[in-house]
Amino acid sequence: MPTSTRLYGTRLSAWAIATAIVLTAAFALAAFYAPIEADQGFSQKIFYVHVPLAIVTLIGFVYGGICGVQYLRSGDSRHDLRSYTAIHQALIFCLAALITGSIWAKAAWGQWWVWDEPTLVSFLIVFLLYCTYQPLRFSIEDPERQARYAAVFAVVAGAFIPLNFIAVRLADPLIHPRVLSKSGGNLPGEMKLTFYMAIVGMLLLFITLYKYEMTAKHGRAQLRALRRRLGTIDQEAPRGRSAAPSVNPS
Repeated sequence: MPTSTRLYGTRLSAWAIATAIVLTAAFALAAFYAPIEADQGFSQKIFYVHVPLAIVTLIGFVYGGICGVQYLRSGDSRHDLRSYTAIHQALIFCLAALITGSIWAKAAWGQWWVWDEPTLVSFLIVFLLYCTYQPLRFSIEDPERQARYAAVFAVVAGAFIPLNFIAVRLADPLIHPRVLSKSGGNLPGEMKLTFYMAIVGMLLLFITLYKYEMTAKHGRAQLRALRRRLGTIDQEAPRGRSAAPSVNPS
């Protein structure tokens, strides 16, 4: 097995099994162990999906920025691939967080979106910002310039994430619950355990999908390299036969 495949595909099945176990446990705790919230009822349990998705999304974007810094420092294409894959997966998680957030808003507030809530609007801005990543990246044909520009974008956008988070925390709270606070979001013990389990499960899901995509991309890259190598051999072989000196039987 090639080294790169071992690097990104190591224990992929173990990661998948761990993800399935932890997520199943988290969902079971959310459904049967965590108490039903007094005001919102059973619909509040989507909290255990929506908030972990949002947290892991921001972690993925920041990790993409860190990999972008590593690429700009070293020029190693592996860091560029890691940055691209992390941002790609985080963007999917971000969309899922927006969808689940809208469902929760409809159930809790009676409307799909609240434009004067800074937490919601800031998260939408982050999503729209990263939606420009792939069009920017693939609008550049030269691979080196493409990777360099994408790394700069990842670094700048990744630095925006904690600044955006701090700005939202300093804003006057409206109706969106503050989960990550000094008081722990006032969550009871059962809710807190379920919430932390859900975060771990979503993080494991992100890592598993990230590793799977990295493995798939490396496999395709190796296949393209093999095809180019075989194509080169096929092109050189006829020239080699025609250039060989002919032997006159007479």
